[in-house]
Amino acid sequence: MQLGGTIHYALSQLWSNATHNLIPRKEQTKTEKSLLTALLELNARQWAEFWTGWLAWSCDAIDFFSVSLSVTALSKQFNRDTTDITRAITLTLLLRSAGAIIFGIISDRYGRKYPLVFNLLIVCVLELGAGFVQTYSQFLALRSLFGIGMGGIWGLAASTALENLPVETRGLASGVLQQGYAVGYLLAAVINLYLVPEQSQGWRALFWCAAGISAFAAFVRLLLPESAVFLKAREDARLREEKSGESHGGARKTKIFLQETKKMLKAHWMLCIYAVLLMTGFNFLSHGSQDLFPTYIQTSKGFSSHDATVMTIIGNCGAIAGGAIAGYVSQYIGRRLTIIIFVIIVACFIPLWILPSTFGGLSAGAFCIQFGVQGAWGVIPIQLAEMSPPAFRATFPGVAYQLGNMVSSASAQIESTGGDHLKTTISVPVSSDFPDGRKTVPDYATVQGILIGCVAAFVLVVTLFGPEKHGRQFEKHRAAFEEGGGDDDAEIGEVTTTPRDAEASADRESEEVKSHEHHDYPEKT
Repeated sequence: MQLGGTIHYALSQLWSNATHNLIPRKEQTKTEKSLLTALLELNARQWAEFWTGWLAWSCDAIDFFSVSLSVTALSKQFNRDTTDITRAITLTLLLRSAGAIIFGIISDRYGRKYPLVFNLLIVCVLELGAGFVQTYSQFLALRSLFGIGMGGIWGLAASTALENLPVETRGLASGVLQQGYAVGYLLAAVINLYLVPEQSQGWRALFWCAAGISAFAAFVRLLLPESAVFLKAREDARLREEKSGESHGGARKTKIFLQETKKMLKAHWMLCIYAVLLMTGFNFLSHGSQDLFPTYIQTSKGFSSHDATVMTIIGNCGAIAGGAIAGYVSQYIGRRLTIIIFVIIVACFIPLWILPSTFGGLSAGAFCIQFGVQGAWGVIPIQLAEMSPPAFRATFPGVAYQLGNMVSSASAQIESTGGDHLKTTISVPVSSDFPDGRKTVPDYATVQGILIGCVAAFVLVVTLFGPEKHGRQFEKHRAAFEEGGGDDDAEIGEVTTTPRDAEASADRESEEVKSHEHHDYPEKT
């Protein structure tokens, strides 16, 4: 009976989200300050924290796409086909969830600064080691461990960059932050285009450069102080302890943190499932249009590695523009409606992505598709931050993101395997091997078109029926290591008189959850 009531409640909220709550109410988007005024009032510390989070996320992209840009070279190095090399991409994505859980929990418990520094140093060491491997097995092992290191960066970078900014700036900041990934991909492509051909070490030089940039990002984060919002929550917890006459040591705070985490999962399990479904669709959308793109251009369209890299750069310029514009627009028309508009843009430009055979046509397709894909992605950091249980802003978004990555981890292999079974022919110079001037190649264009189209439809449906908490002021919330921190309404400044009262409050909340009065998912805005 209770399960039936829960399902009925969830379905009614899904329908309400799709039919009534797609555009945020006006009072939620009305601010006292304009975007320009809010930007001008940001202090040096806020700017530094934002750009540090952006830099960390850019490093993640450089490190990840080093493999995508080197698939052909790696195939020759290890005498393996494309499907075998893309297995390294799959393993990296599979293990990123472990990193998100580990570093997300540490960040929500102990702070943003040192977990991110340590995370970036791990990535640096593993990327450096990847440039020295000699066998295919060694390469797979390094990239598997690399997935754990990469997994923690997004949640930590997003919380570092966004939580100290005023509400008015968060839409634009979200778009710019997320496109740190496109900038990272672009930088990796430029290094691959101009530096790698000049080095005798070949593809290894790209991995070593990526390691150096990650080390630089770690050093920059080390120079900056801890997140002001996290320090404020920690100070509030200290004052609360003084008022209650109790002092909680590190072990006690960790125990409280675990208790609050359990409470949060019990109250928001459906929200967790929804977030993973959303991020599964988004990760299929991005990896399906990025990971095998250079290989697709070289193999199915017959262009050189240089041309493929230039097209990659053009595509990432579209991504940067789309992410910033979408993030800005989402501040006014809402997060979900912005995502829907940009995913429709993706669907409209799929033909331009797969049909042309000229450099100009394919470059235009790459620009337009990535404008739509990464435009939709530009809303995700702030959408997840606002949607998440506020005391778990590093753990919840990071784990949801990486679990979606795990589910979509085989996207490159799906496309590679599809290309092995679906063939096409391209024109090549007449030779003894190709006397008719035709060559049979994998039809990655058709495979990618089908995959991206199906995924775009899935993302549209999931976004349409999902929740949104536009303009939520999560920076006012208590830390997760404080009693009551797992409650959605536990704001800084509210003092719990005694631990017994806190337990009683938790019991009442549990009863409310059972009667569907406290369910957060899916929720009206």
